[in-house]
Amino acid sequence: MHVTIIGAGLGGLTLARVLHVNGIPSTVHEADESPTARTQGGMLDIHDYNGQIAVEAAGLMEEFRGLVLEGRQAMRVLDSDGTLLFEKEDDGTGGRPEVQRADLRQMLLDSLPEGTVRWGAKVTSVDGKTVTFEDGGTVVADVLVGADGAWSKVRSSLTDATPEYTGMSFVETYLYDADTRHPEVAKAVGGGSMFAPGQGKGIFAHRESGGVLHAYVEFNRPLEWFGDLGHITAEFEGWAPELTALITESDTEPVFRPHYALPSEHRWERVPGVTLVGDAAHLMAPNGEGANLAMLDAADLGQALAAKDVETAIAEYEETMFARAAHTAADSEEMVQSLFGDEPPQKLLDLLVEA
Repeated sequence: MHVTIIGAGLGGLTLARVLHVNGIPSTVHEADESPTARTQGGMLDIHDYNGQIAVEAAGLMEEFRGLVLEGRQAMRVLDSDGTLLFEKEDDGTGGRPEVQRADLRQMLLDSLPEGTVRWGAKVTSVDGKTVTFEDGGTVVADVLVGADGAWSKVRSSLTDATPEYTGMSFVETYLYDADTRHPEVAKAVGGGSMFAPGQGKGIFAHRESGGVLHAYVEFNRPLEWFGDLGHITAEFEGWAPELTALITESDTEPVFRPHYALPSEHRWERVPGVTLVGDAAHLMAPNGEGANLAMLDAADLGQALAAKDVETAIAEYEETMFARAAHTAADSEEMVQSLFGDEPPQKLLDLLVEA
């Protein structure tokens, strides 16, 4: 058996690694021309109940621990006027250590045999287990796994479902050398993450490595509202300057990130030899679980393929994955309401106290 994986994100690479650990060959086909062709996003908290289980299955826990940025599990919630409403220090015992996404991806790439990833392999179509690439080449897979994200080409072999806009979007900004150049903002964000929720909007930020503050300015608005992004600062009139500076003093041009999701409790009928992991299977609005779910999907599938015949393995994996995704989607909706409901930030505070 040889497994063909489409997509060299965290899900696809975790699957390739778990298969390798279990003696099963695979090839990962990735549209990007190289590992550095695109930036890989910011911080990820890798949870002890899903993402870290996948790291263990991949045999990479020691390497993972070397990537953890100490202190980043600290959390602050601020009111719009800058008042501190909630604070949790990172005492090193939390189950959600933070790492840089790019470092985690590189760890997985370094763990694979040379040649496992085929770069510059953009998929144009999938018909059953036959994959056609932009260069005209084709592959007929023994087992085909779509780890190709929100706009998965492999998904079309299983379902007609397509992602729809959730009504929410991020506008992404960065402040560099923040402790020196933006000390008041750095103080407001603290050592880990900061949330300042409001009705239908909010400002959130992470402290990344190298003194970088990475902010996500969230809006619950229709797509056409965003336009050229020049008007977003006005939405925060009256907010504390140490918060709005995450928008007005950005060292990069703001990047628009609309959120899409597949239908709630999305699933498909079993198709022999083909399945999906991660966002390709269960795309949700950002909720802190996406990367973790993709990695756990991949670990579960890889271990199942190593232990059972292909069809039994995929069928059992899918049933577990469908149930897990549905549960996570329900939790995600509760979190969204806590951030953007009628009583921010009180709902978020209540949720944090319950946790």
